Amino acid sequence: MKSPAEHMSKDDRLRIGDVLLDCRLFTGSGKYSDDALIPDILRKSGSQVITVALRRIDFDAKTDNVMEHIPEDIQLLPNTSGARNIDEAVRIARLAKASGCGNWIKIEVISDNKYLLPDGYATVKATEILANEDFVVLPYISPDLMIAKQLVDAGAAAVMPLGSPIGTNRGLKTKELIQILIDEIPLPVIVDAGIGKPSEACEAMEMGAAACLVNTAIASADDPVQMALAFGQAVKAGRHAYLAGPGATSWYANASSPLTGFLDE
Repeated sequence: MKSPAEHMSKDDRLRIGDVLLDCRLFTGSGKYSDDALIPDILRKSGSQVITVALRRIDFDAKTDNVMEHIPEDIQLLPNTSGARNIDEAVRIARLAKASGCGNWIKIEVISDNKYLLPDGYATVKATEILANEDFVVLPYISPDLMIAKQLVDAGAAAVMPLGSPIGTNRGLKTKELIQILIDEIPLPVIVDAGIGKPSEACEAMEMGAAACLVNTAIASADDPVQMALAFGQAVKAGRHAYLAGPGATSWYANASSPLTGFLDE
């Protein structure tokens, strides 16, 4: 099991590929009532990475293009949303790169329309193909240790296990399985999907997650900008708590002061 000491250094930035990140909160670009909120979301949260579905980008459009609202200094993480198989995922990734979105790609291969759970086998194969083409691949997966190990061998830059199904805001329903990945996988583990509250993002970071990706919980809030601020602070607090090394738990009470020697005794 990894110890917090293994992660402690003067430079605690997160490295993905050749990029060093100060903020460990990744944000999404979907579901906002107005894409014009995106710059404020990024500024308030401190997020330096934003996901975007290629199907939402119209490079020829003069208006109503999500890319118009993403600052140039933000790392784009295009995703293969909508891909149902290996070929579609690879094709979307190549289109994203050819369109100028860079070589980062979040692989999503989903043929299950009810629960939107990822296809592990197809994800591994698509990751292998794209990693061999010098993509920085961040695959979205169910928290399955064997799939995660295969992704390590396939050349993934990180693994992105779901906390609960996409867009549900249900929180860390797969907490124990995510912990296994954190303990056993020599790659950053970025908790993706299902996180609904800042406290849940904080908990994921306390467990040792390298980062959290949050979209729906921010976009669906009454005040998305204020919620983005809350998530940014929660992720930072959770990281500090992890590095500090939380104290051991106990079944029995332990007094914080001696129970003997009261006053004159």
